Amino acid sequence: MKQGDNLTTIVKKSWKYLEKASDFFWFPFLRFFEETGNIVLLVFQAFYWLFRRPFRIKNYLSAFDFVGVGSLGIVILVASFTGAAFSLQTVYTFKMFQAEAFIGITVALSLTKELAPVLTALMVTARAGSAMATELGSMRITEQIDALYTMAVNPVQYLITPRILAGLIMVPFLTMLFNLVGIWGSTFIAVDMMGVDEGLYWHYIYWYIDASDILEGLIKAAVFGLTFSSISCYQGFYASGGAAGVGRSTTKAVVWSSVTILFFDVILTDILLIVFK
Repeated sequence: MKQGDNLTTIVKKSWKYLEKASDFFWFPFLRFFEETGNIVLLVFQAFYWLFRRPFRIKNYLSAFDFVGVGSLGIVILVASFTGAAFSLQTVYTFKMFQAEAFIGITVALSLTKELAPVLTALMVTARAGSAMATELGSMRITEQIDALYTMAVNPVQYLITPRILAGLIMVPFLTMLFNLVGIWGSTFIAVDMMGVDEGLYWHYIYWYIDASDILEGLIKAAVFGLTFSSISCYQGFYASGGAAGVGRSTTKAVVWSSVTILFFDVILTDILLIVFK
């Protein structure tokens, strides 16, 4: 009997260790899928309440102003520096192959299809996404969101829907601005400072940039805007643990949004290259 009891004890302990090891490896995956599902549900709720009364237009205008107008400065700065730096690298590289005529179209295509939507979304995430998570997290831990329920105001409609819609709409507009400023910065460096022929520079841009190239970047920008706003709102809306919890939620919002934007960029690039082929 003693040997049987010892064997049973060993089996139980071994099973407990296996359970702990399984939880250690599988819990992050389960947690990831759980939070992904919760974010998707939050987005569906936000769009459901978009078409329900009351329509608080002031909330939407405020969100558009915060995400769009408030991000103009950082987008213009990053766009001008990106266009200038990319043009410098392109000029020196293309001169090795006597291909200076293709500098303009190379920069323009790179900006419109790839750099502009990605960098715009990352900049807006760093500025507006972090602020969304912090603001909503502070409202959660100070029970302001609970107070909305007591006043018969749906917090998703009041707080989440305007922010998600602002991200979805304003990031494509900011991406177009990024395109314009980036190409201007590239032109200043290549034509005015490096002596590239202005006629050839604009000739290939005029003939080889299609509406589909711009549309590809705008589709990416809309998806990225929806991505960062939904993740940031989710992290802030369900924050817990006091001030430290708000800090963790803000960090998660920025990191998760940035990584997800880059992941979606790869997926969308593959899909859009097939669609617009």
